[in-house]
Amino acid sequence: MNFIDEVKIYIKAGDGGRGCVSFRREKFVPRGGPDGGDGGRGGDIKIHAESSRRTLLDLKYARHHIAKHGGHGKGSNRTGRNSEDIDIIVPVGTLVKDAETGEVLTDLHVDGQLYIAAKGGAGGKGNAWFATSTNQAPRYAQAGIKGEERWVILELKLFADVGIIGLPNVGKSTFISKVSAARPKIADYPFTTLVPHLGVVKYGNMETFVIADIPGLIKGAHEGMGMGTRFLRHIERTSVLLHVIDISQESYGDAWQNFETVNGELFLFNPSLMEKPQVVTINKIDLPVTRERIKKEIDIFDKKGIKVSAFSAVTGEGVTEVIHEITKKLHSKKAV
Repeated sequence: MNFIDEVKIYIKAGDGGRGCVSFRREKFVPRGGPDGGDGGRGGDIKIHAESSRRTLLDLKYARHHIAKHGGHGKGSNRTGRNSEDIDIIVPVGTLVKDAETGEVLTDLHVDGQLYIAAKGGAGGKGNAWFATSTNQAPRYAQAGIKGEERWVILELKLFADVGIIGLPNVGKSTFISKVSAARPKIADYPFTTLVPHLGVVKYGNMETFVIADIPGLIKGAHEGMGMGTRFLRHIERTSVLLHVIDISQESYGDAWQNFETVNGELFLFNPSLMEKPQVVTINKIDLPVTRERIKKEIDIFDKKGIKVSAFSAVTGEGVTEVIHEITKKLHSKKAV
């Protein structure tokens, strides 16, 4: 399934039906009064969050959502039918924004949450409403009220307990495939992961947490470089960040430089991301070049008061310890 996390759609609620101008015509009623019925209500456009939906893919190809107008009123005080509402199903975690102003209209962060994005117009009143002692035969009725319409942007931010961050090709996808049933694409070149992947990690006494593999960040990501800001927003809803570093590649420089590069992009995108607790790790300790360099790199972090865990996502060495560090951060976060 393609992962689509932002779409722009047009929504138009139904117009209210017209009121009716009508008079009673009965054989033995010499003075039939007005009996025009009211128009029906136009349909609403509702946006509904469901946990079973994972992507906005369906809405990419259905960009116009227009509800029908209400039925027109009829004689004999018959009211026009109300139009059916249109339900747009989106994943939990979807923001609804006004496309023109950028205003956030709602945050659908709860399963089953409903938002009326455009209200249908009320039906017009029939001429029966306007009869008075001085005007017993009104020959006018109300037109229906127009339904609301607008362009909106739907922006999905994934919910996960842990977000895996790091430069491209540091082994984030291999790690999530090792600890969960998620099966992202894994290859020996940068930007293998083009979409976020979610996995469920089991630990302890049948406890679990949800982990998200976020596509790799590079310098300038907050300005759109590489994967750009498209996936940075998915980090905003996580509780803990797992920062994976690779020191086996000469082009990436030392571990501290990598650490500062990624965190710099997080800060420039949203400074509040720096408040999230991080589990800092060095991957690929199965490689001789990493074994050779790792003590020196960990000492640099130790002097700055940052604990670093080492592991190999390929062999599984140290993975249990990394999971333990993650769960400690999660539990301390929940206790606050």
